[in-house]
Amino acid sequence: MRRQQGASGGNVAPRFAPIALGKAKRPGSWLLALPAVIWAVAVGARLILIDQPFVDHWSWRQSDVAAIARNFFASGFHFASPQIDWAGDSPGYVGTEFPILPFAAAICYKLTGVHEWIGRSQAIVFFALSLPFFFLLARETFGNAAAVWATFFFSFAPLNVFAGRSFMPDVPSLSLAIVGLYLFLRWRLDERATWLCLAAVAISVSFLIKITSIVVAAPLLYLAAAPGNDVVGRDVGAAKDRGRRRRLQLALFALIALLPSALWYWHAWQISRKFYPHHFFGAGGVRIETLSWYWEIAQKTATLSLTPVLTGLAAIGFLVARRGKYGGLFDAWLVAMVLFVGVVGYGNRHVWYQLPLVPVVAAFAGAGCAFIGSKMSSRVARVGLSLGLAGVFLVVSFSMVRLFYEATAAPLYAAGLELNRITAPSDLIIAADGGNPAIFYYAQRKGWHFLEINGIYNGNPRDSREAIDDLEKLRRRGGTHLVFTRNTFWWLVSYPELTQHLSESAKLIAATPDFIIYRLNPMPR
Repeated sequence: MRRQQGASGGNVAPRFAPIALGKAKRPGSWLLALPAVIWAVAVGARLILIDQPFVDHWSWRQSDVAAIARNFFASGFHFASPQIDWAGDSPGYVGTEFPILPFAAAICYKLTGVHEWIGRSQAIVFFALSLPFFFLLARETFGNAAAVWATFFFSFAPLNVFAGRSFMPDVPSLSLAIVGLYLFLRWRLDERATWLCLAAVAISVSFLIKITSIVVAAPLLYLAAAPGNDVVGRDVGAAKDRGRRRRLQLALFALIALLPSALWYWHAWQISRKFYPHHFFGAGGVRIETLSWYWEIAQKTATLSLTPVLTGLAAIGFLVARRGKYGGLFDAWLVAMVLFVGVVGYGNRHVWYQLPLVPVVAAFAGAGCAFIGSKMSSRVARVGLSLGLAGVFLVVSFSMVRLFYEATAAPLYAAGLELNRITAPSDLIIAADGGNPAIFYYAQRKGWHFLEINGIYNGNPRDSREAIDDLEKLRRRGGTHLVFTRNTFWWLVSYPELTQHLSESAKLIAATPDFIIYRLNPMPR
């Protein structure tokens, strides 16, 4: 079969029509229509439960971001000093990613009041922005048919659907990385400096918002090192001039992309060292774990985050994809993700750390579908198989993604609302919350996790003595109320001395199937 000529001037994979569309000779109409339909449906899917409280499986991470936004709104817009709620009687300044997202949400709160949908909408906007660029990136790499399929898979992979409506920095950062990567590819194709400058800005903001997007450096380095369109033969001088100019442009690109992040994260690290609770977001994640740990991550990623359907198609695409001039782009990205999961082993206990894997898997799965479609001569069979494949993927994806939406933190939400009702704004809450700050966010109160060490959640007590000691330490620091939620009710049975201590030093003021709240007696003077 004849190979088509790509925009780069080199050979690219044959641009087969996707299975659903047959072997269209003139792909212009469907090439514009299908991605647009996918874009609209994908954005609509992320609007479902857009106003849901932060009670889902990622509630603790979203509650932290939301708390930073509300503290900007309530305590003054001090951009360089983000604050969390679980530092008790301290201001709660922490080292975080560049807080442009909570800061923007806080500005919106001035107009609309505090609402969950404002923070969630940011991820949707950035996802919507990135999708056309992802389509173009996949098309330049694997062709028209693969790009349509890749866009479909990227849009509806369970991990991306759920992350794409969560008040977290991961989707905005990934989206800007995709935009920057495509613009960088455009620069390699025609060497217009404008593309490179725009790419540098997009990549720079991506790294600022979430430094884990640094994995995109692998495909960027691949593109930078790939052979260009230098003049050869008689015009050796022109080729050398072009090479020097390209190296200078790449140096400027690296400066723009990396320097702002270096400055901000240095500042964030200084904040974490100076202020209690001395916390730097993401610290401790760089840790190599056991093989069983990685096996569990691989299983969850292949099933819950991506679905077995997408994983299987990506495996096929990886083996059969016909790569053009810059066809190794996604291979480099895949290698970087494998290394990232390995080195940041402990951090990858959070499934959103694997989000940058979704566009890679989607692209290879798209290539796999395009390859299968090219081997089928019957249009009826192609259409039937296409509809069946798309339907199965959507059903499986829905069954997986709905698990993320489960309101596992509903007891913390209910407890927070009750604490907001029955406590004063100056009261300090001690929360047996499993380390989830949703209680503090919905209570609109400051406090501590219980147990804690230097403000950081310290797990379950070894015995009653440890629990009592921690409680008394926090009571001396001004703790006024103690709350247990459904998932920590067992403490009152397993630590009988703690229960006895509470009967003597606190008063039970609220009890429901979701929470138990004590008012602590004042410390004797």
